[in-house]
Amino acid sequence: MTDADPLIASLTAAVDARPEDLPLRLHLAGLLLDAGRGGEAIAHLGQALTRDPGDTGAQALMQRALGVPPAGGGTPGASTPAGGGTPAPPGSPGTPDSPVDPLAAYERELADVVPPRFVRSGDEPEPVTGDADRAYDVETSTVRLADVGGMEAVKERLELAFLGPLRNPELRRMYGKSLRGGLMLYGPPGCGKTFLARAVAGEMGAKFLSLSIVDVLDMWMGNSERNLHELFQAARRNAPCVLFLDEVDALGHKRSKVTSSSMRTVGNQLLAELDGMEGSNEGVFVLAATNTPWDVDAALRRPGRLDRMVLVLPPDAEARRAILEYHLRDRPIAGIDLRKVVAATEDFSGADLAHLCETAAEFAMADSVRRGEVRMIGQGDLDRALKEVRPSTRPWLATARNVAMFANEGGVYDDLVAYLKRRRLL
Repeated sequence: MTDADPLIASLTAAVDARPEDLPLRLHLAGLLLDAGRGGEAIAHLGQALTRDPGDTGAQALMQRALGVPPAGGGTPGASTPAGGGTPAPPGSPGTPDSPVDPLAAYERELADVVPPRFVRSGDEPEPVTGDADRAYDVETSTVRLADVGGMEAVKERLELAFLGPLRNPELRRMYGKSLRGGLMLYGPPGCGKTFLARAVAGEMGAKFLSLSIVDVLDMWMGNSERNLHELFQAARRNAPCVLFLDEVDALGHKRSKVTSSSMRTVGNQLLAELDGMEGSNEGVFVLAATNTPWDVDAALRRPGRLDRMVLVLPPDAEARRAILEYHLRDRPIAGIDLRKVVAATEDFSGADLAHLCETAAEFAMADSVRRGEVRMIGQGDLDRALKEVRPSTRPWLATARNVAMFANEGGVYDDLVAYLKRRRLL
């Protein structure tokens, strides 16, 4: 046993007790190198560089341990490995003309001793920024609110929450109105919540990024939270951006009813992203949509998150007329009484009206094939389709009626109550 061995043993015990003490670890590595115990020194230096890759002292000791000559020294284009041997060819890790990151070279040398800091598969693409995001579809919406039929109350609420402050920056600054914010669209399925979100993005001239549960969930622990964070980061890079959370009840379900610990942590990550804890959300407008707002965790509706709720109802008569005209305009039609069809389609969603037109076209086409001559889509085809297509919103309205009667704590669903009273459903 040499004179340095007791000191090395004491320092090793001290480093084991305080693994984050990098100066102590580097001192121990230097003594190990002096004692000819290069393998042990490399292990300690690898851990030091894992904790602080930019530590010049650790880098110098690692070069010494690996036999890499200091910058400007040695023979150009060659290096001698520790213990002698054949000089490394130019371009090898550690050679002066090597384009490889020295830390990457250290990781390869220490692969059997210290695990790498990061693991990347050979076919995984490099990270990208800005408009070049290829992991997620960052779109430019061409839809405007003028393209949305009816829904004047919804448009007015969107104008107050988002569009007005954006168009009037001086007034926004005077009143202290932030561009951060979140709004939840709720209502029966098929009533145009996604279309409205695209229209808001188009009206603002902002990018549009849609997020659904399939973009987030992953079978490996921690990957779902990372996916959610990267989606928000993509929105922040492309600000101003409308980030649309489709079916937000799937990601932000009431935590008291969630039995899966992984889904609970995803919900917590969503709350953290909405708060901007991982980055500034300035210029990121969060719109969420759900058919069942009563299943959404109450924490998501707190101030600063999705704190405003807008009820998106089945289209009114004016909107139904506009939707029917849109879906019939490129089809051969004759003798259609739109007023009659509009009156017969109360409670139909936009998706139901599209299906109604599609069904009428199917009847006319089948009849043309049977007759051997082409004919126009007529009122009779729509009347026949009305006997088959039923409004899909009525089951939702039945559930909403129970919520309005028994679960309207704090007046959250007052607008829904008012609608049901107007329809004499409550």
